[in-house]
Amino acid sequence: MKLYYSPGACSFSPHIVLRELDLPVDLVKVDLGTHKTADGGDYLAINPKGYVPVLQLDDGSVLTEGPAIVQYIADRTPAAKLAPPAGTMERYRLMEWLNFLTSEIHKGFSPLFNAKLSEETKVIMREAMARRFDYLSTRLRDQPYLMGDGFTVADAYLFTLLGWCRMTQVDLSKWPTLVAYVERIARLPAVRAAMKAEGLIKG
Repeated sequence: MKLYYSPGACSFSPHIVLRELDLPVDLVKVDLGTHKTADGGDYLAINPKGYVPVLQLDDGSVLTEGPAIVQYIADRTPAAKLAPPAGTMERYRLMEWLNFLTSEIHKGFSPLFNAKLSEETKVIMREAMARRFDYLSTRLRDQPYLMGDGFTVADAYLFTLLGWCRMTQVDLSKWPTLVAYVERIARLPAVRAAMKAEGLIKG
């Protein structure tokens, strides 16, 4: 398999999951500004959508969209329980979280990266994000992970998204529960390995 990624982008979520399951994968870095891969290839020929992640399977087929990719990866090693079994209510709860994260958190961050938007507009967007963070903080107050006691692909996604706070001037310290959550996940060996591989931390 090949994972097309950009350091710290939403492709970091499937990268964590691949590391957690110790699945062999080739990492292919993508410049999202030029849409070129590290070896000079045309990324748009691989994913016309133009963004990461893409998981290219051994048969050459490609899968896009992070929530779909992480579920596919998790289902390759069901015993690891990074996703509940398909068809169970717990699996639908996982999908519920993934949809919330992608539509309400991920897309909430997107305008904050837009240099053309006024600061007044960004203040409004941060206020909307704060309400979402209030909800997350409440849900995580009495459990270590989104689905309860076990780390799942939803946590890989949320950890990735919360990593964008500093770049977008979202003050995460307002939510001590979320700060503790980020610190807890950052200590996981697979997460540290993925961060080192993408150059997000040293050594």
